[in-house]
Amino acid sequence: MCNDFTIHPSKYICIYIMFKTNSLGLLFFGLISLNVHSQITGIVTDKNTQTPIEYATIILKQGDEVLEGTVSKPDGSFVMPTSVSAPFSIEVSFLGYQTLTRDVNAKTNGSYDTGTIGLLPSQNLLEEVVLQAKTSPFQNKIDRKVYSAKEFSTAVGGNGMDVIRNLPSVSINGLGEISVRGSSGFVVLLNNKPIQSDVQSLLSQIPANSIKNIEIITAPSAQYDAEGKAGIINILTLKNSIQGDYFQVNTLLGAPSIEDYNNAQNAQRFGTDITYNTVREKWNLSSGISFQRNDISGRREGDVYTTIGDQYTRFPSDGERSFDEINFSGRLTADYQLSDHDLISFGLFAGKRTKERTADLLYYANYGLNDKMDYTFQYYNENLRIRKSDFALGSLDFDRNFNNSAQLHTSLLYEYTLLGGPTTNRNLGHPDHSIVYQDEYNTNDNPLYGLRFNLDYNFQPLSFGTLKMGYQFRNLDHTGDFVYERKNNNTQLFELVPEFSSEVNLKRSIHAAYLQYNGSTDKWDFAAGLRMENMTRELSLKDKTGQIDEDYRLNFNKLFPSASLNYQWKERVAFNLAYSKRIERTTTFKMNPFPEREHSETLEQGDPNLQPELIDQVELGVNLKTKKGNSYFSSLYYRNVNHLINRVNSVYNDTILNRIYSNVGTAKAFGREMGSEYSIGKKLNVFYSSNFYYYIIEGSFDNLPVDTQGYVYSFNLNSSYDFSETAFAQFNFNYLSRRITAQGEDSRFYSPNLTFSKRFWNNQWTATLQWKNIDMGLINSNEQRITTQREGLFYTTTNYVYEVDVVLLGLSYNFNNRKNTSKFIDSEFGKREF
Repeated sequence: MCNDFTIHPSKYICIYIMFKTNSLGLLFFGLISLNVHSQITGIVTDKNTQTPIEYATIILKQGDEVLEGTVSKPDGSFVMPTSVSAPFSIEVSFLGYQTLTRDVNAKTNGSYDTGTIGLLPSQNLLEEVVLQAKTSPFQNKIDRKVYSAKEFSTAVGGNGMDVIRNLPSVSINGLGEISVRGSSGFVVLLNNKPIQSDVQSLLSQIPANSIKNIEIITAPSAQYDAEGKAGIINILTLKNSIQGDYFQVNTLLGAPSIEDYNNAQNAQRFGTDITYNTVREKWNLSSGISFQRNDISGRREGDVYTTIGDQYTRFPSDGERSFDEINFSGRLTADYQLSDHDLISFGLFAGKRTKERTADLLYYANYGLNDKMDYTFQYYNENLRIRKSDFALGSLDFDRNFNNSAQLHTSLLYEYTLLGGPTTNRNLGHPDHSIVYQDEYNTNDNPLYGLRFNLDYNFQPLSFGTLKMGYQFRNLDHTGDFVYERKNNNTQLFELVPEFSSEVNLKRSIHAAYLQYNGSTDKWDFAAGLRMENMTRELSLKDKTGQIDEDYRLNFNKLFPSASLNYQWKERVAFNLAYSKRIERTTTFKMNPFPEREHSETLEQGDPNLQPELIDQVELGVNLKTKKGNSYFSSLYYRNVNHLINRVNSVYNDTILNRIYSNVGTAKAFGREMGSEYSIGKKLNVFYSSNFYYYIIEGSFDNLPVDTQGYVYSFNLNSSYDFSETAFAQFNFNYLSRRITAQGEDSRFYSPNLTFSKRFWNNQWTATLQWKNIDMGLINSNEQRITTQREGLFYTTTNYVYEVDVVLLGLSYNFNNRKNTSKFIDSEFGKREF
């Protein structure tokens, strides 16, 4: 008989997992007998860079007969149980590397440790001259593409946003919104830990210098959370296991604005981040502090008209739209090796975020009947929205490695975030701004409490694969108190506006269990899994008058299957096929039905009955690497989205539009993604990627049909030129074409950037000079027009013009050249609402 959870390290494994929720019972019981007499262990790395290689194929052979097989783990390690006695041979291979064979003739005495196996890149094969190792900016794996952050020097001294804008699949529009293959719904992992946060805020908090790799997982397996219709972005920070101390200081200073757009205040840009890391035999301790001030000047040009019956109103506008952003945070993590098999980790992260958006616009309101203007009114709108967030979170992780190659991982994360901030909206006379027509003020306090627990276990029931299983619990408790007041011009007192004031409380809990199998043979790598989730969502709404007291509840149990297949056709050519089912859950903001005054012409509100989006995605790809080391990839993909959520407009009154988040129907995307990396001579390296897809939206809103379709494309170009071993320049160009929405379209958006970098004093100092959003008054870079319309009811178009020709100077200092091992935690819940 077995206890609830029993593991015998040598011969038998008995696993019993009970998973139960209020509406779901799942019983999984497995008994697996492993007759293991010995095992073969080792670590696979890139011989030039010493970096571990994941998913390398390890095969055990006697003569020409293949007896056993396995794949390496993310840290490059592998364990292959076997009862075969020497002599035998071990063959190790991976796409883009020379296959290595090691013969074992001596008696193994139960187990055999191969040590570190270094694979050489294929381009060195049969060459008699010694080539300087060159790191490719990307690497293909069975379920993801891995991009090296250091290859994008335009990000040096900046933050994570500057890194990912260069990646294939990724595009960023004029509002700073990030999309993966045209979709803004994706999940961010930080060092493989899931976070539910506003991606822009997260990436703005992470110094680019601390990022090692970024992984794009477009068809995630069952072991990952099912959320994110476009997949997963996994940010990996620098790490190493070399004992010693590491100290780094990065500073950034922006030059005065070349173009200030006549904004009331000058933009300020400066910041610093300090990291200290010490590694001892059992300890890995990291601490860091970061401060960033990143203002953006700009302006907004708009034009709106509405039709209510025979009344026609048009109100074009023009004026300042700028951002002042301040981020301050401190972090602390500690890893302690309890034994050769046990590791415990602890992390803390706390800080403050403030983002102020100024929109001071001059409006020309025109009124008339049947398109004939008979009255004109000019006024000045002074609008300031301040968004604040004070946050603190902590995590505790435990990892256990068993003698039979099984692994157990547990993780606990708790977060508290206080969101909120006021918005002031004042309609004033023009040119006499002392005349006050309307003065409004709204504020909100939104404390958020988040909890996540993970339990993961994996082992090798067969010689050619790994079985993974796990359980996850997530709980979110988000309360909100919204107060909207308008000044009485007679009494000069602010009075409550009940229709815009409310209490909104959201509680959401998710229980999930998954089963995943990864395996490999001589030329095939495969993975298949199933994830089961139970979600309970409770939304409570109250207004300040007591007339509304409503509860909305949504429960569901769903299965999320996934599968991937990789075939190594030739030494340098591989094909892959993948399928994944995903879900995109809604935020509290998108479900709040009480309108919020965004600015003079706009209200924003949500839908309490909003359904989460459900996504099916399949892709087929090919990866190629030439003898010279140049790399190419291409993927065809199809994505279907049910319950598509779009922000749509309706008429609130003659001068105000109401923006509503609504399920408008279904969306389909048929696309092709491709990229290449190649060298021209010894000094010039070029990395190019593009994404092209056909997008269809079908459905309805407010009893009117929605049927739009069109082509969308984007491309990223990144080229670098080495002047010497310590000096280089890099240029990149990001372009996003026009895109359709449910009620209109967003115009094209592009941004060129140039960086010069120089290392000196034994490479301990690095200076960078960046020229971002190059324009020189010639090409209209860094601006985008957003247009929506509904025939016979309204038309609105807004051109957002953001600062160009930004010049930044960065300076970094490393106390020594040992790689940073810092691994920090980050927000899972609060930043997404922020």
